[in-house]
Amino acid sequence: MSRAIKILMVDDEVKFLEAIAERLELRGFEVTAAANGEDAIQIADTKKFDLALVDLKMPGLDGQQVLAALKDRHKYLEVIILTGHGSLQSAVECTKLGAFGYLPKPYEFDKLVETLKEAYEVRLRKKFQADAERIQKITEIATGQSALGILRALREMDDDEK
Repeated sequence: MSRAIKILMVDDEVKFLEAIAERLELRGFEVTAAANGEDAIQIADTKKFDLALVDLKMPGLDGQQVLAALKDRHKYLEVIILTGHGSLQSAVECTKLGAFGYLPKPYEFDKLVETLKEAYEVRLRKKFQADAERIQKITEIATGQSALGILRALREMDDDEK
């Protein structure tokens, strides 16, 4: 059984936001919309997302600030910047901050969907790799330690994940 890819979409242009969200939902994505950066960060702190689609130019927190906050707080969240005000400089800055992609508006919808699917595949690979490494560490910890030592080591691993 497959589950829908969960997307947090952030754009201050509400009509655009609603139109894209509706089109993505028709393609099987689960979209949660936020009309500004502050709301997006708050929503992301209370609900899990696979991907975020973030407008670059917004009042208040702009797309770069939202990108930085989301990547800092959510290790495996892939973020795609969608903007009508793009430049090479902002594309480079967003990439340095960890953006998966940088798409100009107006956009080609099929290209957007393709980019979202690619970002989701990358997210899954990163998560599976991290899980495999975690299992390996747990196996190493469990060998030759007391029960209390194992619990301490597991707690340290959990603290490192936060």
